[in-house]
Amino acid sequence: MDAKVYSHQGAEVGKVTLPEALFGVAWNNDLMHDVVVGMQGNARAGTAHTKTRGEVRGGGKKPWKQKGTGRARHGSTRSPIWVGGGVAHGPRNEKDYTVKINKKVRQKALAMALSKKFTDSEVIFVESLGMTEPKAKDAKTTIAALAKGSGEKALAGKRKNAALVLLPSRSEAIELSFRNFGNLEVMQAKDVSPVDLLTYKYVVVAAPTEALAVLGKRVATTAKTA
Repeated sequence: MDAKVYSHQGAEVGKVTLPEALFGVAWNNDLMHDVVVGMQGNARAGTAHTKTRGEVRGGGKKPWKQKGTGRARHGSTRSPIWVGGGVAHGPRNEKDYTVKINKKVRQKALAMALSKKFTDSEVIFVESLGMTEPKAKDAKTTIAALAKGSGEKALAGKRKNAALVLLPSRSEAIELSFRNFGNLEVMQAKDVSPVDLLTYKYVVVAAPTEALAVLGKRVATTAKTA
């Protein structure tokens, strides 16, 4: 299984052989759903918290006598139906949203997401982004060239969640060059998750040989036991 490799000017410069363990995994809706929901739950801070009627200050005195006023009976101004009262069924920070995700399941989901992206022609391999210093202008030119060379115009035209740029290792120049792009995200291959891959339409893999080696180590266990 081979894929085209482009230069940062958008010209085809060769091909890269893709490992089956990363780009030949069949899609499984149920498995991916469980992993994505689990990761999103694990990412929740869980800090939203409201007070119940028993925790709100005041309300100890009955607002008026039970009978004879012509008004509805009330026992406390801290009832949820009163302004300034407690909140009924509101979020509480005691709730734990974490979900256990088995290592092999997480690894397989990563390979499934990459395989799906590749099948949909949404993975673009670039030999090098060619940035030695932070320059947003160069970053914009590179993305436009890759969009034209690969024929994927949405890479440069999509205004939201256009692409995830994967690097084999950290590059401050590249990170700073793309920092102000609201539709692009730069991430190291060792940190990417299935949620990240599915959030963006395209995945731009820089230095594919090195990046695929990093990704390959992350799914090595799955490949051996498959």
